[in-house]
Amino acid sequence: MPTVHKLLLEEALQDSPQTRTLLSVFEEDANTLTDYSNQLLQSMQRVFGAQNEMALATEQLSKQLLAYEKQNFALGKGDEEVISTLQHFAKAMEELNSLHGDLATQMADRMVFPMVQFREKDLTEISTLKEIFGIASDEHEAAMIKYSRLPKRRENEKLKAEMVSEVAYCRRKQHQASMQYYCALNALQYRKRVAMLEPMLGYTQAQICFFKKGIELVSKKMDSFLASVSSMSESIQKQLDTEAELMRMSQRELLSVDDIVYMPDHDQTPVNRTLIQKAGYLNIRNKTGLVSTAWDRLYFFTQGGNMMCQPRGAVAGGMVLDLDNSSVMAVECEDRRYCFQITSPSGKTSMILQAESKKEYEEWICTINNISRQIYLTDNPEAVAIRLNQTAIQAVTPITSFEKRAEGSPNPDRAKPGAVVTGSTKKAPAVPEAEDLIVPGTPIQFDIVLPASEFLDQNRAGGRRTNPFGETEVDSSSSADDSLLQQVFAVRFLGSMAVCSGHTQEVIYEAMRQVLAARAIHNIFKTSESHLMVTSSCLRLIDPQTQVTKISFQLRDVTQFAAHKENSRLMGFVVEGRDWSEGEEEGKASFSAFVFESNTEGEKICYTINIGKEITQAKEDPDALAELMKSVPLTSDGKFLLLESESGEAANGEGGDDLESEA
Repeated sequence: MPTVHKLLLEEALQDSPQTRTLLSVFEEDANTLTDYSNQLLQSMQRVFGAQNEMALATEQLSKQLLAYEKQNFALGKGDEEVISTLQHFAKAMEELNSLHGDLATQMADRMVFPMVQFREKDLTEISTLKEIFGIASDEHEAAMIKYSRLPKRRENEKLKAEMVSEVAYCRRKQHQASMQYYCALNALQYRKRVAMLEPMLGYTQAQICFFKKGIELVSKKMDSFLASVSSMSESIQKQLDTEAELMRMSQRELLSVDDIVYMPDHDQTPVNRTLIQKAGYLNIRNKTGLVSTAWDRLYFFTQGGNMMCQPRGAVAGGMVLDLDNSSVMAVECEDRRYCFQITSPSGKTSMILQAESKKEYEEWICTINNISRQIYLTDNPEAVAIRLNQTAIQAVTPITSFEKRAEGSPNPDRAKPGAVVTGSTKKAPAVPEAEDLIVPGTPIQFDIVLPASEFLDQNRAGGRRTNPFGETEVDSSSSADDSLLQQVFAVRFLGSMAVCSGHTQEVIYEAMRQVLAARAIHNIFKTSESHLMVTSSCLRLIDPQTQVTKISFQLRDVTQFAAHKENSRLMGFVVEGRDWSEGEEEGKASFSAFVFESNTEGEKICYTINIGKEITQAKEDPDALAELMKSVPLTSDGKFLLLESESGEAANGEGGDDLESEA
């Protein structure tokens, strides 16, 4: 133990300058000790606070580990092993929390409290005694000054005695204060060493106790548990490394493709027309005002018979349209490519969508067409879609002119004897099969193209176009003069095809179905408006812009006509012709079905055709014609008044631009 410096109490009364100098050294040491003690106490309080926070944090950690089981993880299935492990850890954390709490309490009692006591008791006592010693010294100095001023010549014994008594009192007081101050400073040299050692001793003992209890907890209860957790963690890490390597290989493989994969509208894979479900991003046209619109890019997908939409960030999608019996068509919209429109069966709801590529555009249209036929409700929808697509492709071969029909039929057997019995009273079966009505593979014509030579002939001489289906030439001027009926309808020609029979309406319905299906499959939606003129002798299809007759049929050759049962704007008729390709003298009877879409109800056109045929038959019997004229009102010029004029546009030949078929 080193020697401790001390202030001599014997020199306190004398209070010499040497004693004062030595006292200043002790006071400086006491001030340094005070500053250091304050800093040391702050550090100890910080350690205690950290340990106390450690106890609180460990308690919070234990609660969080137990809360893992209550979390509703979207991908948390199969975590039972992790949950049980975390519960075991939570139990261990609770025990560690108790140890940390005990350690914090011991630090407070055995480290922080002794230092606080040293600062508040010993250092505060030194500061107080220093103030008392300073006051006593000042009083002693003042008393000595008064005593030194006593007069020499006129001594006052009484005053002298009072001054001597005051000096003695102040000197005694200073002596006592100095001795107490010196004793405290001397004792401080010992107390400071104890004050430095005792807190650290308590801290170390508390840590040792904590470590001992922790070792007992870990070594006795957690050795096997920690070993199993370590092996499980290593296994998971190996799985992670394997999966990371697979993902890196997959990334390299996916990034090794050509840049064409990232380019829109450069997909080289063929269009799949047999899809019954489809998903992808489309642009949808929304109205933002009376005339302004905006396009939003959203994710669309089909689900059953519904069109669903799911915006970005949404958890699930919502239905935007029921696709059952809906119609889809290509449209031109705001100078954008690959636009198509979906319309509900009632026609009240529609939406315009835009695909990003031609392949997507065609697949969306085909998929919606397949869904609208309710193929998804069959037992094997994929097979049904493939079969319908193959049948439609085989049945559709677009022809640009009626003259190509004369080159030969793709199916020579469609006119075998017995297939069609003209004028026979034999009844057709109640529910004929499609193959009995139209031979599979029959080509379909989607437009009527007038040859340039015939166009010039009609413009020069006003002659009638020769009908490629074998109608008998009739003088058009005489027919127009003798006609008692003349009604014009605005129609759009959808298609025509050869049929097996001309005496049943079922063949017209089947022709409508195949024509519409073929147009949808080949994305043929644009049609030109024409005028269908019904007279008492013929049917004429007129170009509204040039007033040139594209094709005409004698009413006596129209064997059957009907409007669609569900779509009232669709109508069609069957025309009988003669086929001389087999060399027969009179020619074999052949039938062709023509399908139109009108601006009005198809029943009106059918009613007008029926009146025309009745007039044709009644012309042979004047009495029957008179009765017919009585039953139907007449116009001022003596013609039959059947319907109000279609519109002024029909008569004036306007509105010949390409339109979109709504069939």
